[in-house]
Amino acid sequence: MRRLILASIGIFFLCISCKQDLQPKPKGFLALEYPEAQYKTIDIGCPYSFEMNKMAEISPSRNRVPCWIDLQYKDMNGVIFITYQPVKNNLDSLLMDAQKLPLQHTIKADVIEGDVYTNELHNTYGIFYEVDGNAASQAQFYLTDSTDHFLTGSVYFNSLPNFDSIVPAAEYLKTDMRHLIESLRWSY
Repeated sequence: MRRLILASIGIFFLCISCKQDLQPKPKGFLALEYPEAQYKTIDIGCPYSFEMNKMAEISPSRNRVPCWIDLQYKDMNGVIFITYQPVKNNLDSLLMDAQKLPLQHTIKADVIEGDVYTNELHNTYGIFYEVDGNAASQAQFYLTDSTDHFLTGSVYFNSLPNFDSIVPAAEYLKTDMRHLIESLRWSY
């Protein structure tokens, strides 16, 4: 009798608790939109100039090295670090160092692709690296004229790397970085 009462109560609660139809939750995606880029030429008294997005702010590098600058994207919590070094019979070591930097991200990166960049008209040569995955940097580049100038750049975000959440901002900064590369001019 006791079992019958407990079974009846159990069946009663089972029947009344399952009245609601369950629906799967829809997938959620970040809907981040950024303004269309507007570029301006900057000349900061260094042996190079380029066009940068008006959305970015220039600040001196934390390292306080002349002609090293940071392009701050405060709305995205990101930065493009720019470093400059003159070539003084050290092109091989500069190239080796610049090519090692993207490889430091292989532990966390899903893919690292390097695209060769050549602009004979402006005497600019280098490689643009795209990094996909939870790596600290989503893009890097180096440019040189092979005789006098060597410039590197890298994108970083001021947060823990979570590729899924920074994809829109990373793509926006990669586009700005490509524009920077294409608009770079050396001063002689």
